Amino acid sequence: MLQRAGYLGEDGEVQRTRATPAQTAPKRERTSPRRFVREMVAELRKVAWPTRSEVVNYSIITLVFLVVVTAVIGVVDWGFARAVFWLFAID
Repeated sequence: MLQRAGYLGEDGEVQRTRATPAQTAPKRERTSPRRFVREMVAELRKVAWPTRSEVVNYSIITLVFLVVVTAVIGVVDWGFARAVFWLFAID
């Protein structure tokens, strides 16, 4: 492991020279705001947008899931509260 990092030589002796630094990534040229917007619009045209009925269905599924999870958390919280009150005999 130390040999791969450049700290030890082939024979196990400590290297006196430093490992070569990693090469930096080549600089990218800046894009203009106009080109950015043009490329953004081109990418947004590739998006498969959902239909209205799909959005409604996904929204209903999300709301139902939210209600179910909220109810489960509420029941578990109520159960733990009752258990703590019973454990410490608090009325």
